[in-house]
Amino acid sequence: QVQLVESGGGLVQAGDSLRLSCAAAGITFSRNAMGWFRQAPGKERVLVAGISAGGGTTRYADAVKGRFTISRDNAKNTVHLQMNSLKYEDTAVYYCAAGRTNLSYGPYDYWGQGTQVTVSS
Repeated sequence: QVQLVESGGGLVQAGDSLRLSCAAAGITFSRNAMGWFRQAPGKERVLVAGISAGGGTTRYADAVKGRFTISRDNAKNTVHLQMNSLKYEDTAVYYCAAGRTNLSYGPYDYWGQGTQVTVSS
């Protein structure tokens, strides 16, 4: 059974930083691309950041380039999203995802339950 468990969300002020973490189980982690998606109220779920299975390739949504950094630790089966200079519009539920591919842009097959990030202006 695949389990992706996110942590690290919360309420912060604009300009603050947060680090999200996702612990994976039930997959061969080093063979899966990992990604972070977000979904704001009334909007579609979108890919924020992705990282290839080996960690050598990353991709980011234009809205977060230069502020967010995705990283992974294949020895610990974890993926992180460092979010700096947070903006009000970053407010969303953030989901960890795993894809049975090496490609940082997916497709993604497994999802966590999400963690809320709220940025006050």
